[in-house]
Amino acid sequence: MNHRVPSNCRYQPTEYEHAANCATHALWILPSILGSSILYILSDDQWETISAWIYGFGLSSLFIVSTIFHTISWKKRHLRTVEHCLHMFDRMVIYFFIAASYAPWLNLRELGPWASHMRWIIWIMASIGTVYVFFFHERTCCRESLLPRAASLCRRYKLVELVCYVIMGFFPALVILSMPNRDGLPELVAGGFFYCLGMVFFKSDGRIPFAHAIWHLFVAIGAGIHYYAIWRYLYRPLDASEPR
Repeated sequence: MNHRVPSNCRYQPTEYEHAANCATHALWILPSILGSSILYILSDDQWETISAWIYGFGLSSLFIVSTIFHTISWKKRHLRTVEHCLHMFDRMVIYFFIAASYAPWLNLRELGPWASHMRWIIWIMASIGTVYVFFFHERTCCRESLLPRAASLCRRYKLVELVCYVIMGFFPALVILSMPNRDGLPELVAGGFFYCLGMVFFKSDGRIPFAHAIWHLFVAIGAGIHYYAIWRYLYRPLDASEPR
């Protein structure tokens, strides 16, 4: 790994770390598309079909956009403008991936009166996060002459962005408490645990070798657990012996 950089700069991975960053998400593109197709095939009504499309698009987009960004960052380093736009897009997709991951639960499970509003609140949260990334993500570049105040603002923007991800990831989970049917809750908690644990590596570039690639693996594990829960409890046909 390379040396850790100031908080107002972006860490520059080594060649091996670049390769790992690409591979650890590229490997999940085809499985995510296949898994999304399975949910679509298992859909029995309009809402299940819509939810399968939303979730599948969010899941596949996460891995596809991340892979494209890391590939451009590795192989086309002279395309700084393109790389910056893809980096922003990569961060924006995370908001919509979170919203898409909740969509099947919010659309297909019975919710309490207040919790039903979360179906559209979560997309407003994703839109706000996207606007925030557009206007504030890495607006302050790393330069030797960077003013202390500008560096402080950059650190603040990155912290706010991280807090936004955490809030959006946990706040909609509160609606689970209003669901009469709580099947799948252990899987949702387990997936959330892996996301949270992975965030330790997300902020450890320059401290832990291959930290970002390890973060990618935790994301893949968390997404896999959540996919299993959606397939198992919302889409998989019940056996005759199973209680409804």
